Amino acid sequence: MSKSLTLLASKISRRNLLRAAAAGATVLLTGGIAVISQGCNAQQTTRLAGSSANSITSATFIPEVEIALTAIQSTAQIFAGVSTAVWQYAGKVLKGDPATLQMIPNSYLGPIIRVHKGQKVRISFKNELPEASIIHWHGLIVPPEMDGHPQDVVASGKTYVYEFEVKNRAGTYWYHPHPDQRTGAQVNAGLAGLFIVADEEEAALDLPTAEHDIPLVLQDRLFDDNQQFVYVDAGRGGMMEQMMGFLGNQILVNGQANFHLPLATRVYRLRLLNGSNSRIYKLAWSNHLPLTVIATDGGLLEKPVQRAYVMLAPAERVELWVDLSQQPVGTELKLQSLAYTGIETGMMGGMSGASGLPNGEPFDLLTVHVAKAEAETRILPTKLATLASYHVEEASNVDKPRQIALGMSGMNWTLNDKIFEMEAVTLAETVKL
Repeated sequence: MSKSLTLLASKISRRNLLRAAAAGATVLLTGGIAVISQGCNAQQTTRLAGSSANSITSATFIPEVEIALTAIQSTAQIFAGVSTAVWQYAGKVLKGDPATLQMIPNSYLGPIIRVHKGQKVRISFKNELPEASIIHWHGLIVPPEMDGHPQDVVASGKTYVYEFEVKNRAGTYWYHPHPDQRTGAQVNAGLAGLFIVADEEEAALDLPTAEHDIPLVLQDRLFDDNQQFVYVDAGRGGMMEQMMGFLGNQILVNGQANFHLPLATRVYRLRLLNGSNSRIYKLAWSNHLPLTVIATDGGLLEKPVQRAYVMLAPAERVELWVDLSQQPVGTELKLQSLAYTGIETGMMGGMSGASGLPNGEPFDLLTVHVAKAEAETRILPTKLATLASYHVEEASNVDKPRQIALGMSGMNWTLNDKIFEMEAVTLAETVKL
């Protein structure tokens, strides 16, 4: 689509353009300009201004699945002998299959929501935090008033009712807060969860399910001497760090440090989400075997692909087929983030330099232990999905590409010299789905 979307660097240098492009994929997590968040798919782009918290259910909307989801203050034991204060989502199924909500063991992260394409879902969100919040359904195609826009923010003690039909194909999506200027801090405190969609096309494949379908949320965190979360510390360049991206000193997987995964000699489906604020991972196996990728943000690929490594930027998802059937019991395998260069860490990581983990530093993410022998009959499908094909020549504006200049004005990111406005949408920002 490069012909139909031209990024103008006239206002900023190429170096700063790269920084801005990297930040653009993470801005929803850093509390910056919500309008340039990637992967946040609203069904429409125009909004009615002045919306308020919605606590009323629709008489004409008959949900097949109904969930109560509450944001609360709690604690978690991330390190032995000490509790860490966290914010988390607590959930309950009010109608439908109880398995719609699945807790991640030993984790403060929100429950996994599992639904099917075509289902009608009602989610009543209650905010019991000491500040306003709202939930955004990252990657889902929903009406704008159900998308968790910052202007629909929910005050402490209030409720917002979401009602939508699941229109996405099978895939790994997620949910997180989206209040203006407070998104990064709230996600850092623990508010995030996976939203997994299934459909008939996926069901026809013999992919790993149940305990062999494993979600892995990758996040980095900074802890103080009391093992409490720290975010945009003023002594570490807080304002600049909040705008340009936050990096931690401890890698957590599913909210746990030093994550170990005991598995058997069989095939697994690993669903990985980069839930970090601005860290980019270069994923690879320690034994140099290729990664077998079966799905990304939009769902299943047409066919599996193998790569020596996969780059995973903030908010991105990737799904791996992992075949351990030929691995001897006792094998230890590490999923790593390899060293890389090319990301301008002077701004993206410089303010977190004290953490000792700038972008591009190598480290281990998790350890897989092949702990027991089990028989396996699954084989990797040669075809996964049938995808629609689009070409740049089909664009309605192919002869007049939309031009968007990324820039800065003071401490604000800009698009075409305009900063984010809560209740304003320009013609240049409006596109047809």
